[in-house]
Amino acid sequence: MITDPALTLHRWLSPAYPVGAYAYSHGIEGAVADGWITGATSARDWISDVLGHGAGRNDAILLAAAFHATPGALPGIADLAAALAPSASRRLETVQQGAAFAATTADVHDIDLPAMPYPVALGRAAHLMDLPLELTLRLFLQAFVANLASAAIRLVPLGQTDGQRIQLALQPLCEALAHEALPGDLDSLGSSALLSDIAAMRQEALTTRLFRS
Repeated sequence: MITDPALTLHRWLSPAYPVGAYAYSHGIEGAVADGWITGATSARDWISDVLGHGAGRNDAILLAAAFHATPGALPGIADLAAALAPSASRRLETVQQGAAFAATTADVHDIDLPAMPYPVALGRAAHLMDLPLELTLRLFLQAFVANLASAAIRLVPLGQTDGQRIQLALQPLCEALAHEALPGDLDSLGSSALLSDIAAMRQEALTTRLFRS
């Protein structure tokens, strides 16, 4: 029984929820290795671009599309989400996190939630649990930023306060993207964060890696 949607969403999107988000840097490890991220300012700008022009925006649209979708339409959205991943490691990131989220959430809440890429699984779960879509999108995007900021803290490295400044600076963008994504219009999908995609590919070939993406 859901008594407070915000508490449920905070639990789902908490670092304590067993999806393994801490293991993925979304290409930041490759960007640091190549000298593209060197400090707090470049980390903030990088994460802002990924959020607003890359996977953050696309994942929000996919989440909303899954929220609105009929059961018959979900497999197509899931396939699209996997196909949009630009590298093997990024595909692993969304598929593995989605499978872990679906397995845990289905068991805890006793709902039918098959394994799907992460934003699709989250959107479907929010629909099944009758959670407000815009709040789900806002908190999902905030968690996306927090995970990338955490990766930057460990890799650059940055101070914890720098990480909090990055998250605060990107809150307005999270709010705007959440509102923009509400219709779940798949025709509006698109990415221009190409350097992030290249960084994810280059990270796969690093001799020593801390992260899976």
